[in-house]
Amino acid sequence: MKAGFFTMPIHPIDKDWRQSLREDQEAFLLADELGFAEAYVGEHVTDLAENITSSALFIASLAGRLKQMRIGTGTVNLPNSHPAHVAGQIAMLDHLMEGRLNFGISPGGLLSDAEIFGNLDNDRNAMFLEAIDMVLALWTTEAPYNLEGRFWKITTERTHLPQIGQGIVGKPLQRPHPPIVVTAVAPFSKGVAAAAARGWDPISANFLMPKWVATHKTSYLEGCAQGGRPGDLANWRVAKSIFVADDLATARAYARDPQSPYVFYYKQLLTKLVKNGRANLFKEDQSMPDSEVTLDYVLDRLVIWGTPDKVADEVAAFRDEVGDFGTLLYAGHDWADPALARRSMVLLAEEVLPRVNARPAMTEAAE
Repeated sequence: MKAGFFTMPIHPIDKDWRQSLREDQEAFLLADELGFAEAYVGEHVTDLAENITSSALFIASLAGRLKQMRIGTGTVNLPNSHPAHVAGQIAMLDHLMEGRLNFGISPGGLLSDAEIFGNLDNDRNAMFLEAIDMVLALWTTEAPYNLEGRFWKITTERTHLPQIGQGIVGKPLQRPHPPIVVTAVAPFSKGVAAAAARGWDPISANFLMPKWVATHKTSYLEGCAQGGRPGDLANWRVAKSIFVADDLATARAYARDPQSPYVFYYKQLLTKLVKNGRANLFKEDQSMPDSEVTLDYVLDRLVIWGTPDKVADEVAAFRDEVGDFGTLLYAGHDWADPALARRSMVLLAEEVLPRVNARPAMTEAAE
């Protein structure tokens, strides 16, 4: 199991935006120094807490500063941007990152973003599929373009001047395109299977109950079979909220006290998802009433905290419950205490994962 990083940052809305951005950048730089394999950053335009408004722009701010790990958009919310704009931005970003870019995509889950971009009442899944097909067409076909769909029309037929390069969208450094990943937030996700059939790989969200994360393994393998590709679980990423400290009291306080950034994170998410009719993501039993999905219920099941030994035990147990996967994505949270936040990432990389990897997974042991 490799270490990775994933953040859809949720910061206090009164925190200085400059400080939040600096600390988010520092988290990515630290992950790179610690040998994390890859890292992803989310984006939202209409949320003062989730305040990275462009994953591509944030990644560009780290160009030349990251030395080894791959970095990905996590995710570009395709219905909210014109496909030609996305194709041009991501192609340039792949060059800035020297071909170490992963292209994370989704229909977008924040309803206020959908409203401000005018697609709240549209079929955003259909927009998502049309957008990615157009982006890929722009990268794999030659100008002049003539792409017409239900939501967008793309052409440079009237203005194409090939001798000077006009009317041509640049192509990514990685050919035919950067690896594509999708986030999976639903139990028994049909999207995971459809994505795998197209050659894309999944990231299972850190706010989904473990029993539902386990369903993504089956969906992924089914999709790979449908697409005629090997079902390699090394390509499955799973995000998890984890905090590690040198002593148990510090770990418990930082992860579970009322002012904890982990408590704040899940309070924000719980409020949003319940309000938007998606409390089912937090339910182990889908017949549970929403009133029983309390903050403590969510925190007990979704946050792993403790000393390196305790966290290693719980990560290994989580792996045994959901099945083998290739990369554990440490979920980014607000750096309420930068020293403790940094120490947690160090302990995960240097003490927790080596302990987990020294143990055979339950499936391996059974074989």
